[in-house]
Amino acid sequence: MAYRKTPAELRRLATAREHLVACATSVVAEVGWAQASVTAVADAAGIAAGSVYQHFPSKAALAVEVFRRAAGREVEVLGEVLAEPGDPVERLSRGVRVFARRALENRGLAYALLAAPAEPAVGAERLDFRRRYRALFAEVVREGIEQGVLPRQNGEITAAALTGAVGEVLVDPLGHPGTTTDALLAELTAMALRCAGAPAP
Repeated sequence: MAYRKTPAELRRLATAREHLVACATSVVAEVGWAQASVTAVADAAGIAAGSVYQHFPSKAALAVEVFRRAAGREVEVLGEVLAEPGDPVERLSRGVRVFARRALENRGLAYALLAAPAEPAVGAERLDFRRRYRALFAEVVREGIEQGVLPRQNGEITAAALTGAVGEVLVDPLGHPGTTTDALLAELTAMALRCAGAPAP
C-alpha cells in the first residue's frame, strides 16, 4: 500500500514551499537570476541545499515559479487598473504610471522580470507574460477607439509597441537608483499616450 502524506504533512510542505519561493524571490531581486544559485536560496531560507529539491526538481523549475508569481502579480495589478471605470485614455495613463512606479519601487526584482539574463525557461515565461501585458493594453486601446477618444488603429500593434516601449524605457533607470522618478513617470506616460494617438492634454 502506497504511503500517503497526512493533511498536517501536506500543510507543512506547502508552508515550506511558500517560504522557499519567497526567499528565492528576495535573492533574485538582490543578485539576479545568474547568481541565485540553489545554495544561495537555501542559505536564505535556512535549509540545506538538498532540501530545495524536495520542492522543485531543478533550479530552472524554481526560477520559473519565482517568475510566474512575481510577474503574475504585476499583470494582475495592471489588469485591475486598466479595468477601472473611466475614460480609456485616463485608464491607459494610470496603468502605465502604476506599472512603472511599482517597477521603480522594487528595482532589483523589476529588472530581473524585464531584462536580466536568465535561463531559457525564464525567457519563455517572459514572452508569455509580454503577451498578457499586450492583451491588457490592446483591450483598453480598442475601447478608446470605440468611444472615439483614440484614432482608428490596429490595437494589437499599438499594444505590442506600448509593451515593448515601456519595458525598454524602464530597463536603464532600474539599474540607476538616482533616477528622478516623477520626471520619468511623466515622460513615460506622455510617450504612451502619444503612441496610442491620444490628444495632447
